[in-house]
Amino acid sequence: MQWASAGEFFAMGGYAFYVWGSFGACALLMIVEPFLAKRRLSEVRRSLIRERLADELESQQRTQ
Repeated sequence: MQWASAGEFFAMGGYAFYVWGSFGACALLMIVEPFLAKRRLSEVRRSLIRERLADELESQQRTQ
């Protein structure tokens, strides 16, 4: 497609809301996803540390 002006390009032939909304939603998810993944990784690590400490405590109590 060819547009005569920048305004026509941004209007996207009347589909601007759908086109730019989809682009914006995708861009937002691509920005937010790494932060959510990092937070989830931290939660999993904390959970594993708690489990390991609980196992160590339990094994110490059994030996006493």
